[in-house]
Amino acid sequence: MTFSIVARCAQTGELGVAVSTAVPAVGAMCPYLRAGVGAVTTQSWVNPYLALQALERLALGDSADAALAHVLRSDPSAHLRQLGVVDRAGHSAAWTGPACTGWAGERCGEGYTVQGNMLTGPATLDAMVRAFYAGCGEPLAQRLMAALEAGQAAGGDRRGRQSAALRVFGKEDYALLDLRVDEHPDPVAELRRVFDIALQQLVPFVAGMPTRDDPGRVPDADATSMLLAAPAERPGARCPARGADAARGGSFAAQSATLAHWMGTRFEPEHVEHNLNVYRGIADEIARLRELDLADLHPAIVFEPLLGRRPAVRDNGGATDD
Repeated sequence: MTFSIVARCAQTGELGVAVSTAVPAVGAMCPYLRAGVGAVTTQSWVNPYLALQALERLALGDSADAALAHVLRSDPSAHLRQLGVVDRAGHSAAWTGPACTGWAGERCGEGYTVQGNMLTGPATLDAMVRAFYAGCGEPLAQRLMAALEAGQAAGGDRRGRQSAALRVFGKEDYALLDLRVDEHPDPVAELRRVFDIALQQLVPFVAGMPTRDDPGRVPDADATSMLLAAPAERPGARCPARGADAARGGSFAAQSATLAHWMGTRFEPEHVEHNLNVYRGIADEIARLRELDLADLHPAIVFEPLLGRRPAVRDNGGATDD
């Protein structure tokens, strides 16, 4: 019911997991990591205790193979499980139980393991391996993201799409990246969008967080200045959009102008946010209707009720600007 990649970067020692499935909140169920120890994903009929126990065995010095064998012996339903394990040295091991829903299988190599079940076919895993190798030399997070995208493009989960996640740990006990898309019609694509924003807005902040060796550490001036700005004004922010999207962020002046454009009326400051919330849903629905392809059902039409007619903008007193 899931496809994933577990990997270690030989250059940095970073450990990571990227995963997607047609069930909500995969990032809360499948990936488990511990800095300097290893990374595990538990899939098919998920048993989180197998992943937790595998990390304990890795912390005690077991190899990926030994840790995997140990936890499988303790599970009477091992035939239903799927696991991928990478240890601190980059050794990998995987298990696909014979009762996992097909197509199911795994691919293991030095520094990575790729696995999936209820897939459209083996092409999903093969594409992930190729993408991971193709990114050799790039940061681990980039390689994991590319592998997940390749798996989705090659078929992915045969039931469809719903959630995706990317987790990467470095030397500290907290994650360098922990990104999740919990319910979305195209979760891998949405994860890419979030990932690209995180590289510009989150990574610089995390880079300045306290560490074991430097508990008083704080983000540098550039990261601080960036995060003091509104989200719409930071690097990687979406370009200003028409209609409802434009009203979701930006300055009060921009929000007020958007509302005036929608309604043909200017409102007092204390009423702007309320009215944006009232009309935002209407504008969202109109934007959705504009994107529908109805060519097979109806001749081409122009559906621009908000943009096709520009009413004179009045202030509260009713006087027009014209």
